Amino acid sequence: MSGATPSAPGGLYSDVIRDRWRKPRHRGELPGANAVAEDVNPLCGDRVRMMLTVAPEGRIAEARFIGDSCAICTASADVVADLVAGRTRGEAAALDVSDVLAVLQAEIRPTRMRCATLPLSVLAQALDGAKKA
Repeated sequence: MSGATPSAPGGLYSDVIRDRWRKPRHRGELPGANAVAEDVNPLCGDRVRMMLTVAPEGRIAEARFIGDSCAICTASADVVADLVAGRTRGEAAALDVSDVLAVLQAEIRPTRMRCATLPLSVLAQALDGAKKA
């Protein structure tokens, strides 16, 4: 599903999705991450791993992601990593898909919504693991 993106105005992807897919700001390993989770969307094969460095007081110092995913999922993961940096675990856990879609400046079709929400569910798993650590 990582094929070419339409470039015509009004195409499938917003400019933000195209930009974040081509040049993600937070893609890559995060050495020393103390909250990590990974999941797969079985419907399209998107795979995302979120890595967080959570300070002892519970603030997220840094967030990064890796994975093999479509443009929507990659862009969403990049936005999620951007949004959670500097927030507390509680603030990060309170993020929802409307926050991500607002940054992506896109209306995602219902059939592709899981592509946008997978990074949020992986974030929630990572935060749950961090609380137990």
